[in-house]
Amino acid sequence: MKLVFAGTPEVAVPALDALIASDRHEVAAVVTRPDAPAGRGRRLVASPVAERAAEAGIEVLKPAKPRDEDFLARLREIGPDCCPVVAYGALLPKAALDIPARGWVNLHFSLLPAWRGAAPVQHAVMAGDEITGASTFLIEQGLDSGPVYGTVTEEVRQTDTSGDLLTRLAFAGSGLLVATMDGIEDGSLKAVSQPADGVTLAPKITVEDAEVDWASPAMRVDRIVRGCTPAPGAWTVFRGERLKIIQAALVQDRTDLAPGELSAAKNNVYVGSGSHAVELLWVQPQGKKPMRGADWARGVRIAPGERVGADGVR
Repeated sequence: MKLVFAGTPEVAVPALDALIASDRHEVAAVVTRPDAPAGRGRRLVASPVAERAAEAGIEVLKPAKPRDEDFLARLREIGPDCCPVVAYGALLPKAALDIPARGWVNLHFSLLPAWRGAAPVQHAVMAGDEITGASTFLIEQGLDSGPVYGTVTEEVRQTDTSGDLLTRLAFAGSGLLVATMDGIEDGSLKAVSQPADGVTLAPKITVEDAEVDWASPAMRVDRIVRGCTPAPGAWTVFRGERLKIIQAALVQDRTDLAPGELSAAKNNVYVGSGSHAVELLWVQPQGKKPMRGADWARGVRIAPGERVGADGVR
C-alpha cells in the first residue's frame, strides 16, 4: 500500500523505521507536528519523526492544524491507501479521515479499551497493572474508540518507569503496526469492535498530578515516581523549593518514620510514607543537576524531624 505516516516524538520512530523497511509498502510522506522551540536558546527544532523522514528522503508535511486546506489538498494529491499513526499529537478532522481509502490506523500503547487517552503507559504504571500492551485500531471521531485490528502484550516489570515500558512497547508495537498494514492490504485482517466493558481513561499527566502524597502507602509513592519518570517528573517540596524524585526504592523493614519525615544515614536517605519507608536513590534539587539521594542529604544537612511535602518544614 501507499502510506502516509503520522507521528511526532521519538517513540514513533521505531514504527516509521519498520514501515520504511517493509518490502510490501511505500511510505510516500510523513505528517508531523510543526517545529517547536527547545533547549535554552529556544530555537525551533524539527520533531524526531521529521528528522528521520528527512534522512530517508521522505516528504515531510508539518501542518499547523490538520484541517488546514493546503495540507488536505496535498494529502489528496498523494492519495494514500492508508495512514498509520503513532503519537501524532493532534486531532484529525473528518475531512482528513475520509481521504485514505483504508482509513487512518493508530498504534496505541495499551490493550484497548483500557487506558484510552494521551498517557496510557503512565497510567498503567501508576495503577499497578501487571500486563499492558499495544493495540492497532481504525481511527474514528471518538477517543481511541475505533475497532481493533490487533494487539501485543507486554509485562510491566516491578522496576519499570513509564519511559522503560514505553521504549519496549515502541519496538514491539512497530512489528504489530507492520503486520496490521500487511493484513489490511491482503484482506486477511478485519477490525473488531471494542467491548463496552473495561473502558478506562488515561488523560495527560500534569505537573500537579506528579506531586507525591507522603500520606499514601509506599507502594503508591513508588508507582507515582516510576509512572511520572521521565515526564513530567515526580516531585515534592523541601524547605520551600521543589525536589524532583528521579528514582526511589521501597524499604519494607522501616516503619518508624512519619509521612514525609526524613532520615539520613551515611549512604542512604529515607522518607516515611503512609506505610513503610521509601529510599530516595536519585533526586534533583531545583536549579541543579540530578544527584544521588545520599549526596543531596549530606549537602543539605537534614535536621532531626525535618520533612518533605506540604511546606517542606518541620
